[in-house]
Amino acid sequence: MKILYVSQYFPPEMGAPAARASELARHWVAAGHEVTVLTGFPNHPTGVIPPEYRSRFRRLVAREEWNGVRLLRTWLLPFPNRKPHQRILNYTSFCLSSALSGLFLSRPDVVIGSSPQLLVAVSAYWLARCRRVPFVFEVRDLWPESLVAVGLGNEHSFLHRLLARIAGFLYRHADHMVVVTPAFAGHLTRHWKVPANKISVVENGVETDLFRPLAETAALKRELGAEGKFLACYVGTIGMAHGLETLIDAATSLQTAAPHVHFLLLGEGADKEKTTVLAHERRLTNLTIVDQKPRAEIPAYISASDVCLVLLRKAEVFKTVVPTKLLEFMSCARPVVLAVEGQARTIVEAAQAGVCIEPENPAALAEAILRLASDPPRCTALGQNGRRYIEQNLARKQTADKYLEVLETLLQARSHA
Repeated sequence: MKILYVSQYFPPEMGAPAARASELARHWVAAGHEVTVLTGFPNHPTGVIPPEYRSRFRRLVAREEWNGVRLLRTWLLPFPNRKPHQRILNYTSFCLSSALSGLFLSRPDVVIGSSPQLLVAVSAYWLARCRRVPFVFEVRDLWPESLVAVGLGNEHSFLHRLLARIAGFLYRHADHMVVVTPAFAGHLTRHWKVPANKISVVENGVETDLFRPLAETAALKRELGAEGKFLACYVGTIGMAHGLETLIDAATSLQTAAPHVHFLLLGEGADKEKTTVLAHERRLTNLTIVDQKPRAEIPAYISASDVCLVLLRKAEVFKTVVPTKLLEFMSCARPVVLAVEGQARTIVEAAQAGVCIEPENPAALAEAILRLASDPPRCTALGQNGRRYIEQNLARKQTADKYLEVLETLLQARSHA
């Protein structure tokens, strides 16, 4: 099978979208399929093209091979992931550039468009129709619902209405849709009237060989200023959706009340500067903020932590999501404090992998951390439960194989028709 996967994000960029695209593609190649990823030049989230890509960026397109996966990188407007108008320019430029560049690729059997940003799927739809092959819409975020959840406009704003029209068009015209949680499928059938037989659920997975518990973490804890302390970490995107004021408020309340607790905040995102300024204003000495690290180094930071935090704002749409960082924390055998309702909570409770609290509740967050800090055996048990659950249900190879079954069934049905 020849698969064309359109994803704006791909390594060396960090984050769940790049990880999902690269890891699925690698497993599909290992299974004997021919995979091409149409992606952009790396720049997320800083808006800076790495030095090793700048000469190729000036030539507008570049071909690479990565673990047997063929890459076509195409031009875009690089902007930091901060201001809304910069994101729109970044997204739109990739949509137009990939729609043109993709026409020069050999004809695939199927085209997948992944939607951390919606316009990627528009490009994928165009390429699939030009080549007369099936278009699979991979829904990793619900648009335009996610827009309101992070406080950008309301249901009556122009941007919301525009994205709703684009999303509705894609939902109607996709040959098949792959979503990452059962809650996504339910939302699409209820609110968008998408036929249930047009949707398949392929959950996010974890590379369990990479995200595994590591024993030697003492030196890293010393480096973080947390030697001999109970380290509570947040690793991932520092964005508007995550409400990290909750973490800052909890750290403020525990700075004198529980000096044995130390917080780690690692990542990049639209709200990093705001969060850093807030921590400085509060004069927090129990918080270390670390810039984004290469993906291969992340398991060490997770393993050095005593508990990992998963936070999102309180919004109806976030009840449908399962943050990838949650699965990575569980895979590293770390207990989690989850401040997310809905689908993510269902997983944590089923796995018995952590403590669930109300979103945007600093007092509840501080209390949960203190309870775990006072009970090391419970932390160990919760972490082991989480690792076991991931190995049994959400290892990346399992989800990649499940995705292949969806694609093969689609192509067989089209062939018979």
